[in-house]
Amino acid sequence: MLLAQGNVTGAQRVLASIADEAGELPNYELTQAKILFGLGRQQEAIDEFKHLLLSHPLSPEAGVARAKLTSLGAESNLTAAELRSLGDAFYNGGRYAEAGEQYHALARNATLPSDERNGFAVAAASCDLKLKRLTETQAQTLADTHDENGARRLYLLMELARNRNDESGLLGIVDRLKTDFPQSPWLAEALFSTGNMYLLRKDYANAANYYGYLANHFPSHKNAAAAHWRAGWLNYRQGLYPDASRMFDEQIKLFPNATETAAAMYWRGRLYEMQDHNRAQAAQNYRTVSRVYQHFFYAQMSRQRLQALGEPLLVSDAGVETIKSPPIPHLSDTFPADSPHIAKARLVANAGLNDYIAQELAADPDSDSWSALAEAQLYASFGESYRAMRSLKRALPFATSAPINSIPLAYWRILFPEAWWDTIKTESAKNGLDPYLVASLIRQESEFNPSAISYANAYGLMQLLPSVGKSLAREEGMAHFETFQLLDPETNIRLGTRYLRHMIDRFGGVQEYALAAYNAGEERVSDWQAAGPYHGMDEFVESIPFTQTRDYVQGILRNEDIYRSIDAVAATQSKTGIGASR
Repeated sequence: MLLAQGNVTGAQRVLASIADEAGELPNYELTQAKILFGLGRQQEAIDEFKHLLLSHPLSPEAGVARAKLTSLGAESNLTAAELRSLGDAFYNGGRYAEAGEQYHALARNATLPSDERNGFAVAAASCDLKLKRLTETQAQTLADTHDENGARRLYLLMELARNRNDESGLLGIVDRLKTDFPQSPWLAEALFSTGNMYLLRKDYANAANYYGYLANHFPSHKNAAAAHWRAGWLNYRQGLYPDASRMFDEQIKLFPNATETAAAMYWRGRLYEMQDHNRAQAAQNYRTVSRVYQHFFYAQMSRQRLQALGEPLLVSDAGVETIKSPPIPHLSDTFPADSPHIAKARLVANAGLNDYIAQELAADPDSDSWSALAEAQLYASFGESYRAMRSLKRALPFATSAPINSIPLAYWRILFPEAWWDTIKTESAKNGLDPYLVASLIRQESEFNPSAISYANAYGLMQLLPSVGKSLAREEGMAHFETFQLLDPETNIRLGTRYLRHMIDRFGGVQEYALAAYNAGEERVSDWQAAGPYHGMDEFVESIPFTQTRDYVQGILRNEDIYRSIDAVAATQSKTGIGASR
């Protein structure tokens, strides 16, 4: 505000007062650079803009800094190493167009050694592949070298072969990678992609082979745990139960902290139960899943299996007993009334300087137990419940596997909001839906952000496409419907609950089918159903080939379990006088 009024020295004094708390934040650095420029200290301002760009390249402030450097004619002074760091940051951040610009510029820089320029040309081609504009000819003209650039070139050619359904060409390239680059991470990427291709084709034997090769030869690769799990699961799907059992045991031992381990323990339990007829060992696995992954889909399935088994003999299994829940730190739902840092954080929030809130709260020496809640409640006080939820999700990544009683209800109410609850209950009742299911879907779709618009052009809380919204509005008798109305929470819930009802009816009342269709479309779900037979809904859900859709279905079922548990604990606390208002 002071800068906008031309009061540069006043802005400088205010900025100096928060230097200790905010000196490394992008908004601070941008303001500092603007002040230096306003004071006529141009070279210092350029240095500050450049430092901001290079240290926080993905921030909005970095874009402003770069535009300022360009206008001052200083962008051309960026070194090749600095441009390389920008390209890598943009690529890793998924900003492929910007990354490609950096890499293409470096590839054209005749002052660089030829091997470096070749590496940048391959990196630029990788960006073009992500942007769906790399051609076969362009990839072929890249230098065919015997280093990692050559391995990456082959990976690009393999992906292009997959895109045009050239199976023989793809396999030939993978074989060459195995021969020429047996240790390259680009071979691992190619193996995973090939496994995915065969999975989508329902060729489970070939998919399992490629996933298994990756897991065995690249045990430390980022996709190793997922590939090993998929190989084991596809052996299960083919009825190769001894191989599946062995691989599930390996999964638990080799990747105890991987997200797939809950599924491995559950399905090993199912095989103990169905194939080995070892009810006690099956129950041990189910109890471990239920204990460690409290609210997860497979914890729910495990509790169902335990109920069906009754009370089998307890056994001790060191393999699963080593799987532990993450530790839960002490969390408080009360704050010190006299903390100057809380007061200052409120002032910072009022000024819209959200980047400084967490750092200001963390400056309080006793804030470890309450700073996350204080930050989230500040966002919530401005009506930004989705921002509050995101900040708590980052601070408490263990929450979805934690017992409800282990975390104060104030945290749960932000993590699992019941905003627009009256509307959710009313529209759910009108459509014969469980309001907890609707709230769970909203949380998964939009995190309760009514203004959310997805990359696929889906709108609002329940993420409805404009064409779907228009059709549903006609059914509801809403005249003169316009797409912007989907950003109104009550309208979105009204139409979204009707749409969910249609999905459930379309799939015979089966909730899991309906949720998968809500995310991936009806035709895909019908195709996945036809890929059976399945011995239960648990097999269908695990067999969904799209990771996003599988996680989506499981996430909503997890959310629903947590919502019920929160309200059950709140009701109990209310009866005992502790208090737990919504």
